[in-house]
Formats: sequence, structure tokens, C-alpha cells
Amino acid sequence: MESADLDVTDVTSPDEFDVDPPFDATQGTLPDDRFLDRELSWISFNERVLELSKDASLPLLERVRFMAIFASNLDEFFMVRVAGLKRRIAAGVAVASSSGLHPKEVLARSLAASQDLQRRHAELLHEHLDGDLSAAGIELLRWDELTPQEQEDLGATYRERVFPVLTPLAVDPAHPFPYISGLSLNLAVVLRNPATGKDHFARVKVPPIINRWMEVGPQRYLPLEDAMAAHLHLLFPGMEILAHHTFRVTRNEDLEVEEDDAENLLKALEQELLRRKFGPAVRLEVEPTIADDVLELLVSELGVRDDEVVRLPGPLDLRSLNEIADIDRPDLHFDPFVPGTHEHLAEVETASPADLFSALRKRDVLVHHPYDSFATSVQRFIEQAAADPKVLAIKQTLYRTSGDSPIIDSLIDAARAGKQVLVLVEIKARFDEQANIRWARKLERAGCHVVYGIVGLKTHCKLALVLRDEPDGLRRYAHIGTGNYNPKTARHYEDLGLLTANQDITHDLTDLFNHLSGFSQQSEYRTLLTAPTGLRTGLIDRIRREIAHHRAGREAHIRIKVNSLVDEALIDALYEASNAGVPVDIVVRGICAIRPGVPGLSENIRAISVLGRFLEHSRAYWFANGGEPEAWIGSADLMHRNLDRRVEVLVRIPSTAHTDRIGELLATSADDGTANWHLTADGEWVRGEGTHDLQAGLIADSRRRRSRAKG
Repeated sequence: MESADLDVTDVTSPDEFDVDPPFDATQGTLPDDRFLDRELSWISFNERVLELSKDASLPLLERVRFMAIFASNLDEFFMVRVAGLKRRIAAGVAVASSSGLHPKEVLARSLAASQDLQRRHAELLHEHLDGDLSAAGIELLRWDELTPQEQEDLGATYRERVFPVLTPLAVDPAHPFPYISGLSLNLAVVLRNPATGKDHFARVKVPPIINRWMEVGPQRYLPLEDAMAAHLHLLFPGMEILAHHTFRVTRNEDLEVEEDDAENLLKALEQELLRRKFGPAVRLEVEPTIADDVLELLVSELGVRDDEVVRLPGPLDLRSLNEIADIDRPDLHFDPFVPGTHEHLAEVETASPADLFSALRKRDVLVHHPYDSFATSVQRFIEQAAADPKVLAIKQTLYRTSGDSPIIDSLIDAARAGKQVLVLVEIKARFDEQANIRWARKLERAGCHVVYGIVGLKTHCKLALVLRDEPDGLRRYAHIGTGNYNPKTARHYEDLGLLTANQDITHDLTDLFNHLSGFSQQSEYRTLLTAPTGLRTGLIDRIRREIAHHRAGREAHIRIKVNSLVDEALIDALYEASNAGVPVDIVVRGICAIRPGVPGLSENIRAISVLGRFLEHSRAYWFANGGEPEAWIGSADLMHRNLDRRVEVLVRIPSTAHTDRIGELLATSADDGTANWHLTADGEWVRGEGTHDLQAGLIADSRRRRSRAKG
């Protein structure tokens, strides 16, 4: 999976362990244990991902893919969250979190819970999925299960394609213990010199550039390390192979960069990326059969504690199951779905080129990906702006994008055509830093104005602004979204976006871009809520407005959809709303620190999670507002990082129809008839009894709408 796909986890940097969160003034009247722990809540999220791997109603290879997603998620959790906990404890700056747990207790519970999940993950493969795959004609084998002819044929392939790539590294007085890179899979080999009788140790890295699963016959697969182990005599001729053991290391791979001016930031980040490879180890995975003396050597040399060693039945590193999930077996996958053009944009598809500007002058367009095509909406919006001679300027933020992004190409084309192009590139987007530095340099060379945002803040908002010279004057067009400008992930991530020519919104975006690229101190806008200046207070004001509506006998209801809910001030405001009698529905994919359904605290709060074929990624906020509903969408989750240390933007949806559409989407997500999970007051997620597949229903709806539009 490419790095952007890792956004499944939404794990965040160690500076999320805020010492002084901005609590609401009502906190003194609320119980101290009103917050769930965020780390343990994240582990519960990944447990829900694992539950999908067990769901027999899902296509078999999609269940295998959830196995790989679970493994990727957990890797990133250790690289960032566990590593951050360890660093804070070691530095002596660890303080109790809002849940009341000390970081040492959080770390101990996190290690125990995550290791239990890893064992369940491995058991699920061996005790269930292996058999299901075999029944479907797909076999995951070990070396001893191959036929003699298969062993011979694979041996020939190994000698030709794998053996030349390998580099054995000996350990002796002349060869110190080698550096073991994070997430690498390795063989620890114990050898004996027949001439001297002396035992030796060597390490062989499983090359990540070669497919992990070698096809030994039609849909018969062997882990690469098994082939390597069977041919160790080729790497160590003349030596006696006593034993070999597979192991894997996870390291702290978060970044720490002190910001100065933009050019220094680039250089500092490039240096920090080099350092990332040498972060301290935070987890060691081994097979149960590993010899005690070999394990003792690894633990000593890697500097891990006993409770950071995880014994798992092989094969280790099940991220590689993505290769199995990609097998061409349509009968074992979800039915194909190709996103179509939004019906209001399809009206202009016959034009050459398609005139999105004409469509947006008629009406705003609310796109819902992947049900509405990203390529024929957002991507085409940028492409048309780049090609249109009447367009004078394009301004855009980029947080993550794909390796072969057509949006990058369009921005370069626009700059070369003489248009003014401003691109705000967030080069500190975790695990995409190297790619974003490369894109920033490429855009600069093409003549784009590239800036890196505001010192001390990540720019996470998803904005594009186009200025066009038209007969009646300069007109502005914009896109504001909840997801990245990434055509690849847009096919798998659920996101919302507003394409608009609304004057209030586009004028606000003009002011906001001036703030991001210049010295403007503007922080208040007509149609936007922005972080870090006013987003938290803006949402709290609207929560309290619902309380006032309820007390006045008017319609009041709060519906929120986010990836994560952690911020204490907003949680306290939601508790306040619940106590006043306002119904609160929270649809959250990942971390949720609120306790719903607690008598006297949160009887009117429900927390729901929807997981499925697509990664639920949109952020939306809907308020009944006394019978005049109001909806906002944007980039912001309810976390300290989003509200205090990032530039985030929410936009108020101007259309009543679109506002109602968002309200209906959130209501359906939380409905008891929908297949979802419900959070209990003690932090447990319980799968509901609903059977309606939200995403399958939205696929069907999108097909019906496009069919009506064509008819």
C-alpha cells in the first residue's frame, strides 16, 4: 500500500499528549472519568477492522485485505504512538492523560491489548482464512508442503531472481551487529564452521523489492523467506546451517523538526528523514520456535524490553497479504464499481472541453466520493482551470497526493502558460514528507509560487481557488473538501467536497490564501470556521445554540461525522448539550474519547462507527438550528492537533438541499437499521443488529441518480 493509504489509522504524533488541554469552564461539575483513553480507543478501532476479516458475509479476498490493513495500522501505531509514549516517559515529561491514566499504565495496557490482537490476527489466518482460501482454490503454503517438483522449479527461480539480490551480514569481532531497518523482515541464521567447530551468527534481510508471495503453481503461494531458508547453503557455502529464525523490528519513525524559514525547514526535514531510519526499536516480532540464545542476542542488540517482544506463528508481516488480496478472482471480490460523473456535471460532459465553470455558475455541486467521480469533478476542475486561457490564477493547498498526480501536472502546465499559480505544500505530512519535498521542488522549477504555510502549524485544509476573467468581471470558483487531492485514494476513501462560485465563500478563500501566503492577520470569515483561531469556539457556539433552541421549544439536534473525537472542550460541550436534552449523534471511524449513555452525563449521546468497503474519511457537522438546519464540511477532526496546531477549514454549506443531504447521510449512518458499531459507556464497541449496508446503498443510489440524469 502506498503511504497515503496508511491514513486508515489516523494515528498522530507524540505532541498530541497535551499537558494543558483547553477545558470548558463547566468541567468542575463533571466527573473526572468522563473521557476514554485515546490510545486504547484506537486499539478498539483496529479491533473493528479485524472483525471485518472474520465477517463471512464479505467476499473472501476483501476479508484478506482487511487482514493486511489491520497489520499496516498496527505498524504505524507502534511507530508513532507507542514510540511517543516511550519517549515522553524516558524524558520524564509524562503526565496523566485526560482519561486519568498515567502514560506508563497506558503503555502497558496498549502493549498488552495490541499483542493480544496480533495473536488473534495470526490465529484468524491459520484457523479460518487459510481453510477458506484453500476451499476457494488458493493455497498459502510452507516449504515442506510443496511437491518435490515444485521445490525444484522454485529453486531454479530462486537462484535466478532472488539469490543475486541477497546480502548476508555476519556478526563477529570484525563485523558488528548490523543495523536492522524498521519494518524489515529478516532471517537470523546460526552457522557452524566445520573446520573450527565454532558457531556464528548472521542476518539476511528479506528483500522488500521482490514480491513476498512466490507463485509456485496456479494460485499456490509460498512466503519468500521460506525459499530463502531452504537455500541458505548457497549464501554460506562450506558452513553448517544449524538454525534459522524469522524476526521483524518496528522502530520509532516519527519526525521532530524545529521550524525556521521555509528553506531551512526543507533542509531540516530532509536531514530528519535520514534520521528516521535509525530510530530506537519499539517492537520485536519473532516466531515461537526461536532459540533462547538467538532471542537474547536480538533483545540485547536491539534494546527492546521483554514486554516489547511478540511471539507469533509465521509468516510474520501480514501486510503482504495485500498481494493475495489482489489475486484476479472476481468471484472473491466486491462487485466492480466505477464512479460516475455527478449528474449536475454530466450535463456539460458533451462540451469540449467540459465546461465546469458554466455548471458552477448555475448551482453549487456537492460531490460525494467515491460515489461521484473525483476525476470528472475535482481533478477536471483543476485541469480545466489550467487549460482555460481566461483563468488568471490558481491557488491550492496540497497535503498528500499520488505519485503520478495529474493535479501536479495541471498546476505545472498552468504556470508554464503564464498563469499565476500558488501552491501551499505541506511537507510535514507524515510518511509523505519525501514525496512532498520532491513535488515542491518540481513545482518551483516550473515557476509555481510554492509556500510551506505558517511556521509552527501544519496546513491540513483542502482548498482550491480559481480566478477567471469573464465578460462581467473577475469571477472566483472554488473547491473545499474533506479529503486529499489524491486521485488514487479518492477511489477508496469516502469524502465530501463543495464546488462553488458562491461569492461569500470565494471571497473568504481569497482572504484565507492571503493569510497563508503573506502577512495577513485575518482570522474571522463570513462562511468559514478556521483553526487554530476560531474553529473550536465556533463549534462550541453552535452546540450551545442548539441548547438554547431546545430550551425554547424549537427543533434541536446535533449530528457530527469525524475520523476522531478527542478534544475535551468539545466533548464537555456535547455533555452539556446532552444534559440539556439535545440529541447528539456522533459517527466516528477511529478514536472516540466520549462516554455515551452515562446517566446524568450523556444519556442523549450516541457514538456510532461505520467501517466497510470504503474508508469513511469525511468530516461533517450538522445542526437542526431551530428548524433552519446548518451544515459544515471540511478537513478538521475534533483533536488537539487539528484545533490548535493545524490550519483547518470548515465551510458552511449554502444550499438547503445540500444541507438536508448531509443531514440525511449522517442520520442514516447512525440509524439502528444500518450495519454499524455502537460505543458503550465503558469504552466497548458492540456490533449492532442492523443489516443495511450504508456504502452498498450509496452505490445503488448513485447509479440510480445517474441513470435518471441520462434518461
